[in-house]
Amino acid sequence: MITAATKRRTAVRWFALGVAAVSAVALSGCSGSGSSSGPTTITFSYLWSGAEAKALEKVIADFNKSQKAIKVVGVSSPDAQKQLTSMSSSNGSFDISDNFGNTVGSWASKGIIAPLDDYLKSDGVDTSQFAPSALQQMKYDGKIYALPIAVHTQALMYNKDIFQKAGLQPPTSMDELAADIKKLTVRDAGGNITQIGMGNPSTSTLMTTLGYVFGGTWDGPDNKTPTPTDPGNIKGLNWYVSTFNDAFGADKVAAFSSGLGQYMSAQDPFYTGKEAMVIDGEWQAVNIPQVAPNLHWGVIPIPASDSSLADTTQVSTSTLFIPSNSKHKAEAATFLAYMVGDKAMTQFTLALGNLPSKTNLLDSSAYQDIPNFSVWLNLLKSENAHALSSEPYSAQYATDLGAAFDDVVRGAQTPEQAMQSVAAKAKSY
Repeated sequence: MITAATKRRTAVRWFALGVAAVSAVALSGCSGSGSSSGPTTITFSYLWSGAEAKALEKVIADFNKSQKAIKVVGVSSPDAQKQLTSMSSSNGSFDISDNFGNTVGSWASKGIIAPLDDYLKSDGVDTSQFAPSALQQMKYDGKIYALPIAVHTQALMYNKDIFQKAGLQPPTSMDELAADIKKLTVRDAGGNITQIGMGNPSTSTLMTTLGYVFGGTWDGPDNKTPTPTDPGNIKGLNWYVSTFNDAFGADKVAAFSSGLGQYMSAQDPFYTGKEAMVIDGEWQAVNIPQVAPNLHWGVIPIPASDSSLADTTQVSTSTLFIPSNSKHKAEAATFLAYMVGDKAMTQFTLALGNLPSKTNLLDSSAYQDIPNFSVWLNLLKSENAHALSSEPYSAQYATDLGAAFDDVVRGAQTPEQAMQSVAAKAKSY
């Protein structure tokens, strides 16, 4: 599952896709029309590799067996720069591909991915079945440019043994969470942290999630306007500062974090007990039994800062799209419709340990054997499930937010100063 996690972390840490020169020779032989009596061949170039690619090839094989008009050839090509270069050229090397929801607005505004509305209608895809927070990222200027094949939510994981030893129950509010973090942080005689109450796998994900938890919005009421200084966002960042920097010292937290083991490996700090809690995604429920089977852990929704904000979570998406330079858009759309069908989506998300993006699958018995998975599944139903907008400005906004969040974590700027700096930059987006 590490490969899928790496792919997802790339999304959460916000894409920085650069355009590089690349040859399309390796893929060009896979794309083209069949003979007049044979199927039309389309190329599905995907970013997954390893076990995830193997699972995807099974879905492709099932589709090819299900009909005779289209033959899909899968190509594992994890290089996102090559993907973007092909899409930006006059001659594309593939007909369908995948990426993340935060790319949709930028790519749609540049005209390098195709609108799907007419194809979805022809292929009978009911977009109302998709979780609203996930579908939101698929749209630009009133049209749908991608569909989510899998989604991800954030929840609070905790080490049961550490909590039992401390005589604590899982927190039910953000005040309790802050208090538990302080109680569960252990320091030596020199004030150096040896165990921290809550870890931080991704600063950007943690900070944007905290903004939502405190009722903030990063993209305004219209989901199209950067609002870094929203009062809820500032409250979330100040909660972090008072809980970590003020209590332990930003330098001590940084020193502790620098010596931690690799994420999702056997040395992951949550797995080894160096972190008592962590806010993270559903892929952990599949990875832990494989990598840390003796870990006693639980998961709950992130505690609410207010009763009206119960079950707040941040949603991110893995998407399928068709490049504008595809020569077989209609056939690619038919395959895309198959991929987001109930059977294929269930099969694929189970293999990756991700959530299905369709609400009718959230109660499926197919996921019941994954420990604690239902917590993340149920969060996708929440009215307080939020996704960052995917607009033409989103890539630069994510970069600026990431730098500002780092300043807050280091204690170099107050949350107010850092977010005001981002707001000033946002005026030029």
